[in-house]
Amino acid sequence: MGLLEKFEDSLDRMVSGAFAMAFKAEVQPVELAAALQREMTDRASVLDRDRTVVPNIFHIELSHHDFTRLAVFKDALGTELATLVRDYAAEQRYTLLGSVRVTMTEDDALETGIFRVRSESRAEVVSAVPAAEAVAVGLVGSVGSAPTAQPQLEINGSLYPLARAITRMGRGTDTDIRIDDPGVSRHHCEIVLGTDIVLRDLNSTNGTWVNGERVSELVLTDGTAIQLGGTTLVFRSG
Repeated sequence: MGLLEKFEDSLDRMVSGAFAMAFKAEVQPVELAAALQREMTDRASVLDRDRTVVPNIFHIELSHHDFTRLAVFKDALGTELATLVRDYAAEQRYTLLGSVRVTMTEDDALETGIFRVRSESRAEVVSAVPAAEAVAVGLVGSVGSAPTAQPQLEINGSLYPLARAITRMGRGTDTDIRIDDPGVSRHHCEIVLGTDIVLRDLNSTNGTWVNGERVSELVLTDGTAIQLGGTTLVFRSG
């Protein structure tokens, strides 16, 4: 049994056959599953001989009519679609940068039966800086007070404090900011706070890049975009 057939069977059993009765002429779940497979194949990016990265974050946009129908089963459908993505990636030996997430939203501009898939590859990022340490340096204010301006990194829409004199980044579990990206070395680079705030590469395999150029050491300014593997970090001076 192929992945799409397994997907249909699993989803149908989960909702007691409701899908078979509810979807006839409009968008069907199996169409969404097939579209996610195509999106992964079309957007596959070869890092090296052994690693081909595919998207792990998917946003499905549906017409008002289709979204209203599918919303009843949104949680079950999202879970099954995410499972299918993981299974397809394993079958094709693709690399996922992080956990798989599938969301569905409504787009009034789309007609019934038409949908759109947007995707991205997003590495999981974890900061080792405890909340208490962030409070100590003024990154988190108490009730009724404003936090002190501090340098931070913006990664995938989230802010990570540079609360230590030296903040090390990489794929290793002993780094201050861990980036689970196969293109990132275990100890990739570090940011040193001082009169100037300096970015230093730690002899990483794939290099540290700024504005398309590989750098070994660079003074950071507000808005500097740093590329580590497939992950972009934006420096915010605070």
